[in-house]
Amino acid sequence: MAFRNTITSWVIAFGVSVASMGAIAAEPVKEVITVGTGGVTGVYYPTGGAICRLVNKTRADHGIRCATESTAGSVANLELIADKDIAFGITQSDWFHHAYNGTGKFAKAGPNHKLRVVFSIHSEPFTVLARAGNGIRKFDDLKGKKVNLGVQGSGQRGTMETLMKAKGWSKSDFALAAELKASEQANALCEGEIDAMVYIIGHPSGAIKEATTSCDSVLVDVSGPVIDKLIADHSYYQHAEIPAGYYRGNDRLTKSFGVKSMLVASTDTSDEVVYNLVKSVFDSFDTFRKLHPAFAQLRKEDMVRVLGGQPLHPGAVKYFKEVGLLK
Repeated sequence: MAFRNTITSWVIAFGVSVASMGAIAAEPVKEVITVGTGGVTGVYYPTGGAICRLVNKTRADHGIRCATESTAGSVANLELIADKDIAFGITQSDWFHHAYNGTGKFAKAGPNHKLRVVFSIHSEPFTVLARAGNGIRKFDDLKGKKVNLGVQGSGQRGTMETLMKAKGWSKSDFALAAELKASEQANALCEGEIDAMVYIIGHPSGAIKEATTSCDSVLVDVSGPVIDKLIADHSYYQHAEIPAGYYRGNDRLTKSFGVKSMLVASTDTSDEVVYNLVKSVFDSFDTFRKLHPAFAQLRKEDMVRVLGGQPLHPGAVKYFKEVGLLK
């Protein structure tokens, strides 16, 4: 079970002692839920851990045990939910749209109208980081370079392929189209194995900080008419910016586009379970915002809004109406 496989990493990430684990285990458990996250260097992994931390803290009230599972990311989480391997997953607003409607990578599988949004989380700019001195100053400069596209099933790979299609590019336009895991790309960049890496991620990001601290590297603007058209044509995209000063050597604002990260589930997950998860997070909202720097600017009102207009889970709607966030 995912709980047994991931509890050790959850304990390490959130500093839970062995003794306190014993106390937690002694509490009555009615149901075990798993939250699919992403690579351990990204923001999805600690986001899942933060959600589970608050659910487990209130276990005496609802009897739900929550565990995280590190996965390939957005696309993989949606597939795992469809296969009933996990109850919840964190994904990008664009890939939720495609999975719900059976478009893009999900055309073969067909629409999954059981999918529901639980709540929106942080914004995720499409982020391009290039090794300094490689002549990469804008997105179009990636042509002919060694670029990590990311692994199949990750949000970064899917969005990069969408952008490549809009540009009329294929993998052959790069000197190397690498398929490194998110946790591998910062080291590969600084070792000169790749010239640039792409990421869909909330900021500040540990992975981007690792790269910019280890070697001279610069954030690259992703803007222009093609980007403007992508945003105009797709309700799940939005203009995005990476603030100046988050990372060494990057003292200017970087323009890009992006998505929203969202916690999602299926109607196969009961209204009661979803309600209690949402209540655990939103009743301790100030604590939740302190669990990762990317959460610092979150507002409850924004987390109820869904970029792309897809449906909320009834269990979440019940809680949001109770506290006045929805009418």
